[in-house]
Amino acid sequence: MKKSQQQPLCLQIPRDPARGQALRLARYRKAPELGPKLLFFSGGTALRRFSEILTDYTHNSIHLVTPFDSGGSSAELRRAFAMPAVGDLRARLLSLADDSVTGHPDVAALFSHRLNGSALEQDLLDLVNAKHPLIKAIAEPMRSLIQSYLAAFSQQMPTDFDLAGASVGNLILTGGYLIHNRSLDPIAFLFGQLIKTRGTVRTTTDVDLQLEVELENGRTITGQHNFTGKETACIDSPIRAIKLTGEADDIDTLDASRVCKETLTLIDSAELLVFPPGSFYSSIIANLLPKGVTKALHKNPSPRVYVPSLGTDLETLGMTLADQVEVLNQHLTGKPAAKTPVRHHARGAIDFVLFDSRLLKVSRDQRNRISDEMGAQLLDTDLANETGDAHLYDDTKLAQALLGLT
Repeated sequence: MKKSQQQPLCLQIPRDPARGQALRLARYRKAPELGPKLLFFSGGTALRRFSEILTDYTHNSIHLVTPFDSGGSSAELRRAFAMPAVGDLRARLLSLADDSVTGHPDVAALFSHRLNGSALEQDLLDLVNAKHPLIKAIAEPMRSLIQSYLAAFSQQMPTDFDLAGASVGNLILTGGYLIHNRSLDPIAFLFGQLIKTRGTVRTTTDVDLQLEVELENGRTITGQHNFTGKETACIDSPIRAIKLTGEADDIDTLDASRVCKETLTLIDSAELLVFPPGSFYSSIIANLLPKGVTKALHKNPSPRVYVPSLGTDLETLGMTLADQVEVLNQHLTGKPAAKTPVRHHARGAIDFVLFDSRLLKVSRDQRNRISDEMGAQLLDTDLANETGDAHLYDDTKLAQALLGLT
């Protein structure tokens, strides 16, 4: 039988996990502090509930989130301080926080609080002076430390800064960023310690850069919020290319985005590299743009798995699942997709595409492209939730399926 006539490579994972996988999951649940290192490249909101479930199995997951959001409250902070966005960082840290009595739920409550009402500046002053009930509930020495970061923010806050709806957690992160020589890693680490985050969360870079996309119709759009379709009109042409941009030229911008050694070490240590559900370009591809990320990925031989989003991702206008895998591979390998059946899997390309054919219909032609042309294995397994919502994965099933690949 000729290669083109073969059935597409599509591994059907049993609906009931194999005995070996069940035992492994039971071991992870018994001692999650010894769990595997799964690395996720994503934004901050798509995996919120999933991250909470994941902590039942491992406290060693690694999350590299994007710092390029240019809309909402992040836009105000970026405008005022010429800094990367911290909203996704805060969201993921909180989703991994230990909210039990052994953690610090009082600290998490403060970080989750948003300023609202008519006395915004007074509320901020009360936080700085430890008169606000949320900060009064925090014991020393954590209280004084948090106060110092809020004070740093307050002292450098422009007079025209709009505090309406501001996340206190974002303000604390901003204060820490300013104190630590405009670096996010130290405050992200400390933030995680304060709320006992069960995993490691970092931004891929802490430089003030923007995302810029080129559409197939030739139009160029700068600023993440301008092409996601969440705050502005949806794009009217598919995305052709994406890059980072800043005040400097392209070469200097790429050099400025270089990831730090600690992040490279995290990438190198991962046992499974996951590209999870989320906005395709602004949450997933964006994490591969900073200099050094793909090179670090090439050095790590661990499996790479892509979990496509369900529902409508406005950034994938005109794209099939096969198109998404092809674009992801191009960014991972720096090479165009092969047009003939692969004999050797490209170094760094996607190894697995994890999906549920009942939730995401994938044509035979797409399956053939993914398996024959790109060399990825299709893993079709039960990921459906009990509510019957075809736009959402069951977070527990998804976590168990990914853990089963470790």
